[in-house]
Amino acid sequence: MRIAIGSDHAGHSLKQHLIEHLGRKGVHVRDFGTDSTESMDYPDTAHHVAEAVGTGNSDLGVVICGSGNGEN
Repeated sequence: MRIAIGSDHAGHSLKQHLIEHLGRKGVHVRDFGTDSTESMDYPDTAHHVAEAVGTGNSDLGVVICGSGNGEN
C-alpha cells in the first residue's frame, strides 16, 4: 500500500505520528508536508495529496488539519 499524506500546520504533529506508525507497519508513505507548525496555505498540500491518488502514484490519501472543516 502506498499512502500520500499531508497536513496544515495544526495537523503537523498528528501527521508525523502517523508517518512513524505506518512506517513501522511497512507501509510506503509519501509526505507532502507541511514540515513545521508555521501557518501555511493548506489547499496546496491537499492538492498534492489528491493529485498523487488521482494519478495512481498513491493508493490512498490522508489530509489532516486542526478542525476538519477546511480540508474535507
